[in-house]
Order: sequence, then C-alpha cells, then structure tokens
Amino acid sequence: MSSALDALTLDRYPRSNTYDRQWIVDNLMGPHPLWSAEGLMGAMTLEPGMRVLDLGCGTALTSIFFAREYDVEVWATDLWVDPTENWQRIQDSGAADRVHPIQSDAHKLPFAHDFFDAIVSIGAFNYFGTGADYLAYVTQFLRPGGTLGVVAPGIRTAPVLTLPSYLESRWGPDLCTWLPPDWWHQLWQRTNLVAVQTADFLPNSWSDWLLWLKTCAEVDRGYKPDEQMLEADQGDLLGLTRLVAHLNERG
Repeated sequence: MSSALDALTLDRYPRSNTYDRQWIVDNLMGPHPLWSAEGLMGAMTLEPGMRVLDLGCGTALTSIFFAREYDVEVWATDLWVDPTENWQRIQDSGAADRVHPIQSDAHKLPFAHDFFDAIVSIGAFNYFGTGADYLAYVTQFLRPGGTLGVVAPGIRTAPVLTLPSYLESRWGPDLCTWLPPDWWHQLWQRTNLVAVQTADFLPNSWSDWLLWLKTCAEVDRGYKPDEQMLEADQGDLLGLTRLVAHLNERG
C-alpha cells in the first residue's frame, strides 16, 4: 500500500532510498538530511577508515549515513540534541562501532588538533561558521590535506534592500545566514588556509527541499512558512549551498 512518504524516493538518491522514510521524517531538522549528505558526496570523497567530524549533526542521521555508506568513523557532534538520544538512534541503526555522539558548542570543540581526515556539516554551518575567524578555528582539527564539506541553506545572490514579498514576509535573523556560494568562496579562499574545490548550489536543491516540506506536511511534520516561500520562489533565489575545500599544508 502506498503512502504519502513514497514521494521521498528519488532515483538521484539511491543510497538515501535504502533508509526508512518514516525514520527520517520522525527525526527531521531542516531539509532532508540524507539527500543533502548524498548530494555533498557528489563533490567530495570519503575513504574507508577515515576519521570524520560531523559538525552540527542534529539527530545524527547524517552521521549514521556517512558511517554506513562510506565505512568511516564519525564523531556526531551537536550542541542542542541530547547525545544520549543520538546514541540510542546510533545503536538502533547498527552503527555503534563507528559513530560516537558528542555534545559540544561548535566554538569549543573537545578534539585534538589534526585529528580528523574530513569535516562535514549538513544544514548547520551557516549558524556558527560565518565569522571571519571561524575557518581558522575549525581547521585546527583537520589534518593538512584533509577535506571540509558543507551543505547549508543559501541564496543565489546577496540580498538587496528591497526583497521579494515572499522573502520579506519570512525574513529574519536566521535567513541572514543564508548566503551565496560566491560569498563563502571568497571568505574561505582569502584566508589562504584552504583551496576551494566546489562552491555551488546543490542540483535540484530547491525543488527537493520543497518536496520534502510538502511531504512532511502531509504527515503533520512540515513547516508551512518555508514551504510557501520555496513555492513562491521556484528556484529563482533559494536552494542549498554546497562547499568543498581542502586544507593547505601548514607553514
């Protein structure tokens, strides 16, 4: 028997399709986390055995996904979600040997320098990483040559003073962190800490995000203001920014 959640099976996300759709909806935080994670991997590589920091992991679905799909060891780090709750999800998913739940502020990380081979952040980096000095801070925990990969809500161009009505009605401090790929590229590149490989909009991201919200709404888990905003925008301005960079050798 089909259900409303059948809409969440898309051919372009074959790995995500193997996960229970109800489980994903029940643990939602922002856009579809596994689609974002799989989309990031279209521009980034994780090798088996790597140590990976999943920064702002929320309910740890992305951490579980990276561990199971790419055979890496993940430190699932979030400030707001109880690590005990994440640990239960991790155990239930069969990833207890590869995913470690950590509660930490993104500005007070409890890790050794050069510890991680990769740092990923899905749907969170914009909330703590826009400061000019944050890249220098977080890359202390990444080994030289390691990779930083981010997917976050974004806007194609810097907002003008006069916003479209559908954005003006929704605009607030949180949307001020939805920034263009070029903005992030310039911020990161000018530090001379990293070489930016990718700074773009994740393909199909606005329509996938809208589909996700509409489908969640059918089971009373959607967020109507963002659904209406994306419907009105039709991909003109809004989507998900994707960033991948490699840490330069330290001088």
